[in-house]
Parts: sequence; C-alpha cells; structure tokens
Amino acid sequence: MERVRAILKAHVERAYAPYSGFPVVALVEAEGESFLGVNVENASFPLSQCAERNAVAAMVLAGKRRIDRVHIYSPKGPIPPCGGCRQVLLEFGSPGTEVVMHGPEGYVVRTLGELLPLGFRL
Repeated sequence: MERVRAILKAHVERAYAPYSGFPVVALVEAEGESFLGVNVENASFPLSQCAERNAVAAMVLAGKRRIDRVHIYSPKGPIPPCGGCRQVLLEFGSPGTEVVMHGPEGYVVRTLGELLPLGFRL
C-alpha cells in the first residue's frame, strides 16, 4: 500500500485543477498492470475530466477490461469518486471491487457495492 501511496503523491502535482484547487490522482489496478489518471479541469466546467475516468481510459487503451482495485488520492483528504465515476468503475469492476481512498493522513477502503449500492449493468 505504501508503494502505491508514494506513486499517487508523486503524480498529484500533475493534476490540472486551477478552478477548484482540488487536485486528484487515481490509479487503477487491472489484470496485473497499473494505470494512472489525474483530473483535468476546464473553464467550461462540464467539460472537466475526473482522474478516475482518465485512469480507466488509459486502462482501456492498453487493452485491459477488468478492474481489480482502484486507488484515489487527494491532498484534501480521503475522497470518494463522484457518482458518474462510480458507475464507470462498475462497468469494468464488480460490486466487490475495492476502492482505496487515500489522503495525507491515511486511507479508507470501501467496495464499489458500498459506494454505489444501486449501480447497474446491461
């Protein structure tokens, strides 16, 4: 866990969050590999991209389709993914997939099922 925390902390500065001041970095573990993403804000707020979705996009680009675990870090504290990201994570994970939410002082672990009890799949 400490190795992952070090990676997350090392990359959070790459987030582009000039409007909210709320940088986030996500690491998706998928099929033996790790994929990073950071949040990228835009002056047109709906066009901003979440770190979790950017990490999933990197995973898909690499040809992976199954999320094993998700790590999210923000210097603002352990934060859960937004509702949209929860649904995107469920698309490639399962209700039992662990989501580890890291902050400067530690971390909290929940499952996707706990974070999104009414998630759906087609």
